[in-house]
Amino acid sequence: MASRGAAGMAGRIKDMGVRLVQKVSSAPAFARVAPHVIPALDRAVHRVTRGRVLLSAQLLPGVVLTATGARSGVPRRTPLACMPEDGGGSWVLVGSNFGRPGHPAWSANLLAHPDAEINWKGQDIPVTAHLLAGEERAAVWKELLRFWPPYSTYQARVDREIRVFRIVRR
Repeated sequence: MASRGAAGMAGRIKDMGVRLVQKVSSAPAFARVAPHVIPALDRAVHRVTRGRVLLSAQLLPGVVLTATGARSGVPRRTPLACMPEDGGGSWVLVGSNFGRPGHPAWSANLLAHPDAEINWKGQDIPVTAHLLAGEERAAVWKELLRFWPPYSTYQARVDREIRVFRIVRR
């Protein structure tokens, strides 16, 4: 009985931590700082652990996307939060850019070169990206807001429509 109580307490503490992170990540100051800090930390830890650990994935599932640069043609690695879809063969990526005005560079890279690769839980997987639009985007957006409510704050802060991609195994 005591172990069930401890497990319940641990679950409540984790839920409180997630809600705190959601609140912090919705703040404008976070949007100014996070894009410079979080990806760099994620890339470093991912490299040191040979793909076994992605820091940001401790709160949200995450991938490291390798996409060809739209202008440079050079492979670009970007750690991203993702929403895995049922079945394990597809993921949703959100170009929120932490609620900043411009689209993130990785989203332009996927538009120019939809064939890419992700590292998911230490496994390299070739994928193809598809930009969602219309009713398909609207349905996924509803799921995304349940998955990570701060996306609504990010969208409210910008005039652009946040890009949403579905990536599927090739």
